[in-house]
Amino acid sequence: MELKAKKILVTGADGFIGSHLVEGLLEEGADVRAFVYYNSFNSWGWLDSLAPNQKKQLDVFSGDIRDPNGVREAMEGMDIVFHLAALIGIPFSYHSPDSYVDTNVKGTLNILQAAMDRDVSKVLVTSTSEVYGTAQHVPIGENHPRQAQSPYSATKIGADHMAISFYRSFDLPVTIVRPFNTYGPRQSARAIIPTIITQLLSGAKQIRLGSLHPTRDLVYVKDTVSGFIAIAKSDKVMGEDVNIATGQEISMGDLAGKIKGIVHSNANILEDKQRMRPKNSEVDRLLGDNQKIKKLTAWKPAFDLDAGLEKTVDWFKDPGNINLYKTDVYNV
Repeated sequence: MELKAKKILVTGADGFIGSHLVEGLLEEGADVRAFVYYNSFNSWGWLDSLAPNQKKQLDVFSGDIRDPNGVREAMEGMDIVFHLAALIGIPFSYHSPDSYVDTNVKGTLNILQAAMDRDVSKVLVTSTSEVYGTAQHVPIGENHPRQAQSPYSATKIGADHMAISFYRSFDLPVTIVRPFNTYGPRQSARAIIPTIITQLLSGAKQIRLGSLHPTRDLVYVKDTVSGFIAIAKSDKVMGEDVNIATGQEISMGDLAGKIKGIVHSNANILEDKQRMRPKNSEVDRLLGDNQKIKKLTAWKPAFDLDAGLEKTVDWFKDPGNINLYKTDVYNV
């Protein structure tokens, strides 16, 4: 399926991955409706940082994914839906699990029901590698057991199963897209890479992080976007869940050391108990298997970790960007 001239709805378009996906879809020539979270400031989130000519091409819809009527209205006339809207912070899910159920599970249900009503031709529901929990074997393929090690991951498992149930029960053309740990420009400080970079660039001599031993499969955001687009174009993915992963892993301690080298810092790296997950909630190892996406699409990662980190650090070095972050505050 070609995306040029297709009418495409992107939920969570105001967020980190969503804003980059919007840019990628515009480059494909798609007609994009960007669903952003309604707020009294009329903020479009990261879409506000797009070039004026890009913003002029957008049909921006302000709403709330938890509102089924608004979702149904936003989906009118759409060919394809990329559903990215979600609550994603794991520490905050310990504090407010109800809001994660409302947003991640019920919000996804709203998307699925509206897609049936509007006769959408393809629905891509965004999952997360957190649904796998700590690896029982590596690399982690799509058949790996699901393990809910946080309220956040539990709601994403629920949303995934809800989506697949609509495919099996109603023939709704659904695909689950499962990115591993995406990083890059515009990522919030609740993620580890912006946390490290912003502390280092602020001149801190001690960098406070959570556990340093877990490993992650880190995917540069442009590769995640190209994965979404490749999956959307494929006619072999209906009813499937598909990883977007590099097949490489790095520990959080080694990652911090690598970023220190890029920034030329001698700061000490400390484990901060406030930033650690509860023992049984910590996901110790995530290393993704990307054979399925390579088999079903033409996708392959274009950025290795060093190149992606260099680009990310360069973005944060811009005063207009780093000044948007509170480097001295722990962002849950």
